[in-house]
Amino acid sequence: MKAGLVEINWTFAFQIINTIILYLILKKLLFKPVTEFMQSRKDGISASLEEAENMTEKANELKAQYESKIKASEEEGRQIIREASVRADNRATEIVKAAEDESDSIRKRAQIEIEREKEKAINSLKDEIATIAIMAASKVIEKDLDAEAHESFVKQFIDEVGDAKWQN
Repeated sequence: MKAGLVEINWTFAFQIINTIILYLILKKLLFKPVTEFMQSRKDGISASLEEAENMTEKANELKAQYESKIKASEEEGRQIIREASVRADNRATEIVKAAEDESDSIRKRAQIEIEREKEKAINSLKDEIATIAIMAASKVIEKDLDAEAHESFVKQFIDEVGDAKWQN
């Protein structure tokens, strides 16, 4: 039977069967290996991408760790500077305190020395006044006193002068 361009006969049927057999053979020998190759290639690319992502994550983690270590180091450096500053301030305070204590000590020693000198001057002045008083009394009385009366008179005069307030 003829139906135009394609004639349906046994040759056509064999061509269809040959095409199906060729397809099955190609599928078995060519399509399956090519499909497996493509799948293995796809799996390899996926594994490479996954490995790259893992490496990127690890790199980001390491970067974060290094950044935190850098920040910690910077903070530690700032802390060391703060501690050194506090120690320096404390040392300066100690030095100033020691200087103030020394100044107070010198001032106290000077005050004690002034008091001593003042006492010496008062005692010296008392002795001079006593001597002058004895001379004045001798002239006023114009007679010699015995030693005991003389001593009594001097002690009385010194006591009266000692009770008086001396002014500078």
